[in-house]
Amino acid sequence: MIRPAKAGPERDPTFAALKAKVIARTGHHYYADKDDLLFDRLRKRFKACRLADSAAYLAHLDAEATGPAEWAALEAEITIGETFFFRYAEQFAALRGTILPGLIAARAETKSLRIWSAGCSTGAEPYSIAILLHELLGDDLPRWRIAITGTDISHEALGTARAAVFGRWALRTLPPEEHARYFVLGPSLPGIAREGSFTLRPEFRRMVRFEHQNLMSLLDGTAPSHFAGFDLILCRNVLIYFQADAVVGIVRGLGHRLVPDGWLLIGHAEPNPAFAATLQPVNLPGTVAYRLPTTALPVEPPPPPETVAAAFPRPVPEPPAPEADPPPAFAPMPAPIADPPPPPPPPPPPPSPSPSIDGAGPEDVEVVLDAIRGLADSGQIAEGWRRVQAALLTTPTDARLHYYDGLLAYDLGREAEAERALRGALYLDRTFVMAHYQLGLLLGAQGREAEARRAFDNAVRFGRDQPPDTLLREGDGLSAGRLVESVEDARLRMRTSVS
Repeated sequence: MIRPAKAGPERDPTFAALKAKVIARTGHHYYADKDDLLFDRLRKRFKACRLADSAAYLAHLDAEATGPAEWAALEAEITIGETFFFRYAEQFAALRGTILPGLIAARAETKSLRIWSAGCSTGAEPYSIAILLHELLGDDLPRWRIAITGTDISHEALGTARAAVFGRWALRTLPPEEHARYFVLGPSLPGIAREGSFTLRPEFRRMVRFEHQNLMSLLDGTAPSHFAGFDLILCRNVLIYFQADAVVGIVRGLGHRLVPDGWLLIGHAEPNPAFAATLQPVNLPGTVAYRLPTTALPVEPPPPPETVAAAFPRPVPEPPAPEADPPPAFAPMPAPIADPPPPPPPPPPPPSPSPSIDGAGPEDVEVVLDAIRGLADSGQIAEGWRRVQAALLTTPTDARLHYYDGLLAYDLGREAEAERALRGALYLDRTFVMAHYQLGLLLGAQGREAEARRAFDNAVRFGRDQPPDTLLREGDGLSAGRLVESVEDARLRMRTSVS
């Protein structure tokens, strides 16, 4: 067996050509300045294909016999797929309180809704929408025709989405009592915690269907004709992959696939003033949504041949996709209790470490965190935890690494290690609001109510030090104000369980 090269991308003379081809094919400009991360993911495919370097792999991709299937595998590998249920609380508050109720009222006669989750990864986003609609429509749901379509470039992610089986990591923003309401607890699966897996209940699962799609098809004119007439489109945390010109074109294409009173939601960090040329921004509490302007949109021109077509050549034929599924007032908080004694400081790093994706220096922490989140969200919890452990050897004073050490250890059933890691994060940064909050959830689940309340009190104290609409560090779109409300809900559940 030929071993993949161990050298970095700078020693692989064909890496630059391979990187350019990958970005042109997928549009993932995200990797333009992340050579180490991309090369790390490519090496996994080198190993799987028993190839030594970029030159051999590039030929493998170009070969008629092996190229289509390998492109599908590579697209799955390089798509990070950070996703979990009800991600970005502010946007789901807008969906629950404004967007979906308005659409339901406007469609009272036709009783029909079409929703597209673009770049849905393993399905948590469209399934979250299904749960929300189920709750909003209640007993009236059977009289409605709801079509929720999730699309992604990764066949592997779509397979996971169709199975609708998740680990606790994907449910991390949901309180425990909602687990049983939305999911059926199942046996442990590879990469999923010892506590077992969570299978989405059929009443939510049957509301969503999945299809393979590359968003670049919005630029080259190959998007399927039935992708039109949507009441709501979500394309969140996908645009970060693409270069600026492509982003504007994709958003324009999404706008042309909305009905006149439809809505578009993108990631909280993705708005661009250039979108105003074709869409009208709408400010909602904690987020921005987009709608078509009251005047007609200009006719969408074909992409200029010297720009879009040259930068993004028409892809080679795809392997046949799996058959698509059938359509289907916050009370005042008591004064916080003093913090518990901090644990001893983390051990010093070993001398003269060799930087790599598994043991990155401080300048590489963002790359490592991206990799860790991607592994966790693809169900590779144990591998993600291993990456955290390796990174902590060379960067032991980064509170975020200790935070993810705690989250992943907890998901693996290592509760004592999870508690120690979260307390380590707080030793390094006692204002780390999400670490206080997650520690409170962990302690509360163990029945340690007094300690949990102390952690929650501290989360509120430091959360209130920030403006309510401030997005919290590692909060996945959770604002300081929303966190305070979530803590009060958690405290109320604890009081109810005791009484």
